[in-house]
Amino acid sequence: MTTTSNKTNSLVPIMIIAGLFFIFGFVTWINGALIPFMKTINELTDAQSYLVASASYISFVVMALPSSYIIGKVGYKKGMSLGLAIMAIGALVFIPAAEARTYWVFLTAIFIQGMGMTILQTASNPYITILGPMESAAKRIAIMGIANKVAGALGSLIFGAILLSGIDEIQEQLAQVSADEKNVLLNEMADSVVMPYIIMAIVLVILAVLITKAPLPNVEAEATEETESKDGVVTKKTSIFQFPHMWLGVIALFVYVGVEVIAGDTIISYGLSLGIPGEEAKSYTLMTLMAMVGTYALGVILIPKFISQTTALKASAALGILFGFGIISTTGFTSVLFVAALGIANALVWPAIWPLALNSLGKFTKTASALLVMAISGGAIIPPIYGSIVDAKKAELMADGVEQAVATSQAATSGYWILFPCYAIILYYAFFGHKVGLKK
Repeated sequence: MTTTSNKTNSLVPIMIIAGLFFIFGFVTWINGALIPFMKTINELTDAQSYLVASASYISFVVMALPSSYIIGKVGYKKGMSLGLAIMAIGALVFIPAAEARTYWVFLTAIFIQGMGMTILQTASNPYITILGPMESAAKRIAIMGIANKVAGALGSLIFGAILLSGIDEIQEQLAQVSADEKNVLLNEMADSVVMPYIIMAIVLVILAVLITKAPLPNVEAEATEETESKDGVVTKKTSIFQFPHMWLGVIALFVYVGVEVIAGDTIISYGLSLGIPGEEAKSYTLMTLMAMVGTYALGVILIPKFISQTTALKASAALGILFGFGIISTTGFTSVLFVAALGIANALVWPAIWPLALNSLGKFTKTASALLVMAISGGAIIPPIYGSIVDAKKAELMADGVEQAVATSQAATSGYWILFPCYAIILYYAFFGHKVGLKK
């Protein structure tokens, strides 16, 4: 790492960036409560309801490269402030969305918040990666992960209590009342999001102002980067396309975010599909996030003193495959526990892939960071695939005469087959992919 000022104690910058990870962790992980909430108030199918995740994560495709350009112009600090301000605008759009109870307006609000998070992520992830030695980057990112997932746990608890309280009784009423009475009930339910998002917008604006005054040192990646030798002549690499290990990292990160979102955002709906009461199921995202927090804490202790970043990645991918088999081969609450256990498998994947993918990128670090942030779009694409598998399997089972409740639970379980190819790709990157194209 090099800085344009004297090297300073990194504790304060790490705490500030951890605060930012807390913010977008809170905003991201309330999707677990929003999905069943939106499904109810807008009367959606499973596949349609998972567009909540799509709207949030597809923004990373749209905004990642523009974010890299913006940060290149204004710097990391102002980029973080801008990201927070855009997230505040997205929070305010929830107000007209609730008033209209129109799904596409809700999705627009979520998309705008995702745009802000893209800028925030594009600035904060490479910043914390290059803030210290590269071999301990996974440790610093694991600390960020703890902040992110603790916030996610709080967000899922708070929004689960606000949005999903009494959802079983409401769904029973909806099946019995007239169309006009149903409309009134759904409108009242939709209005419950207004005040939480007003408070969120106010907090984000305050933070956007404060971050401009924060003591964050200016950091840049090391000027040296990977070279290549041809006919005995060593030359600098001139294009981002000359780093296959980075592109494989993008693919690994893409599928990782998909399975992380599935683990956190489907677990409540999965519990409901198994017949578990909503009052119990509404806190299930917390189990996934707490599993991640505990594993992040282990990562902080173990990396790099006891295990390397690559070893952590190998173990994570193997556990993901193991827990996936646990989900599909068990039933009831035991199966739900295996979904929550995916948090253990997922926790150290993000911290390990970032430094491995940015290794030897030099002046291409900002562009590579934007591409890695684009990979977060896996959270937009893979969960709806899960939802489509569930819908198709449910229709198939019911056509065969299977009772609706049984068809619903079996179909929800079958959707988790999507986990296996994803973790297989991560396992390949851990063993081989991160070394492709680099000098031995």
